[in-house]
Amino acid sequence: MELTADIKFPQNLFITGIDTDAGKSFATGWLARLIMSRNKSVITQKFVQTGNQEYSEDIEVHRRIMGIPMTKEDVEHITAPVIFTYPASPDLAAKLDGKEIDFEAISNATKTLDSRYDHVLIEGAGGLMVPLKGDYLTIDYIREHKLPVVLVTNGRLGSINHTLLSLKAIADENIELFAVLYNTYFDKDKIICEDTKQYIRNWLSSRFPQSLYLEF
Repeated sequence: MELTADIKFPQNLFITGIDTDAGKSFATGWLARLIMSRNKSVITQKFVQTGNQEYSEDIEVHRRIMGIPMTKEDVEHITAPVIFTYPASPDLAAKLDGKEIDFEAISNATKTLDSRYDHVLIEGAGGLMVPLKGDYLTIDYIREHKLPVVLVTNGRLGSINHTLLSLKAIADENIELFAVLYNTYFDKDKIICEDTKQYIRNWLSSRFPQSLYLEF
């Protein structure tokens, strides 16, 4: 399904990717800017930030793409309530810092942002199956909080496999797929990327006909 003026964005969206380098931060900022163009207030949240201290580099990327300065919610750490220093999975990063992920702080931050903005875009850490605590995965949090998903993909060799595996996981967990967002930054091989785009579009059309296909 294509984006039209009558398509309504959910209040909350969880932005995930086919892998850790799919371009989620850029996609989140781009999507926020798109929503802003519809005269809606929007804020982004980093689900769990790893590899940083005291602040979130991904939030900075969002603001730069949105064309706005850091917000008071950024300064108050509401948009990035959980930060670990080591650039690894949240599960490992928390262990290395001798801490645990405060899931209540994350969900409460989202609720606070919900009360102040029309839309909240939550950027995940890595892909759907990234461990958060033991065998508790990102996809489990998404399912439990009933968050619609935007899946970020690209045209790198192997991305069709990663995309379809992610879509199968989404379907198996009865999670709402709002959109697949294709990142054109990785379009280095025209033959591969054009085939990838068309294959994913055809897959969505037959299996997720109510979901959007977007490119940035």
